Amino acid sequence: MLNKSLKLNEKMFDKDVEQIPIRKGFGEGLLQAGEADPQVVALCADLTESSQTLFFKEKFPNRFVEIGVAEQNLASVASGMAAMGKVPFITSYAMFSPGRNWEQIRTTIAYNNRPVKIAGSHAGISVGPDGGTHQAIEDIAITRVIPRMVVISPCDAIEAKKATQAAAKNGTPVYLRLAREKTPVITTEATPFEIGKAQIVWESKKPKVGIIATGALLHKALEAAKELDPSTGSGQVGIEVEVMNLATIKPLDEKAIVALAKKTGKIITVEEHQIKGGMGSAVAECLAQNYPVPIKFIGVDDEFGQSGTPEELIQHYSMGTEAIVKAIKELA
Repeated sequence: MLNKSLKLNEKMFDKDVEQIPIRKGFGEGLLQAGEADPQVVALCADLTESSQTLFFKEKFPNRFVEIGVAEQNLASVASGMAAMGKVPFITSYAMFSPGRNWEQIRTTIAYNNRPVKIAGSHAGISVGPDGGTHQAIEDIAITRVIPRMVVISPCDAIEAKKATQAAAKNGTPVYLRLAREKTPVITTEATPFEIGKAQIVWESKKPKVGIIATGALLHKALEAAKELDPSTGSGQVGIEVEVMNLATIKPLDEKAIVALAKKTGKIITVEEHQIKGGMGSAVAECLAQNYPVPIKFIGVDDEFGQSGTPEELIQHYSMGTEAIVKAIKELA
């Protein structure tokens, strides 16, 4: 059942559940961060509307810089502004930032420990018709490997807003991974959020499998848990599981991950990203050193993306509810 202590959205399984783009939550959080701190500035690579920095630009025109289609400059200019005491947020499609400007992020931002916040929008294959060239499914891998970089993948728009506000205050480089499409609202304004803290969002008395999900696919993981739960599911197969929301991929909440592995004995990771090098790899690294258990990985298996509707692509790459249910049955 849903963890009531987290005050989650009780209507998340309804057919008419509210759906909001995760990137919109970033835009709202950025505006609120700017209102709270005059040192917050925003820079964009010619994508103000798509990246949801338009609202910040309209309210704080003197604290907004349009860099143009020059993502390497986007990172380097922001690093210089951070060195002068600003808290810069840089925004573009994730395929271009951190994809195209990775070296500038590594060397001018992280190496110098500048508190620049990189908002990578349109991450994952759910970008849809834009196709494989614009579908960033390697961005977790290339950011989590950078020293000093915090990596956050919010599950919905409300969590993205909170993550953005928290990032503005934490004093380190941060990568915020943001999806383009509307996704179900899972959390509420009352749901707690803290960088580096995982949350058990679906609880069970005797779980046989632990699911660790990040980003928008958390909702698919919860649907799978509900479908198989003896008290809420179809009744055909009763398998209790627990579901963890791993919003912060770095620093990893190793204590919570190990606790879930000890409780369940088996783990499934779920992410809209390449399996190799992604969140699942981070979890596997943690458990290999602390408490090895059998693991299954849900994600893109060493392929590029392609054009299609978001839901078609989620199903094609076996990341939907049915694929998660199948993995649970195989592992339980």
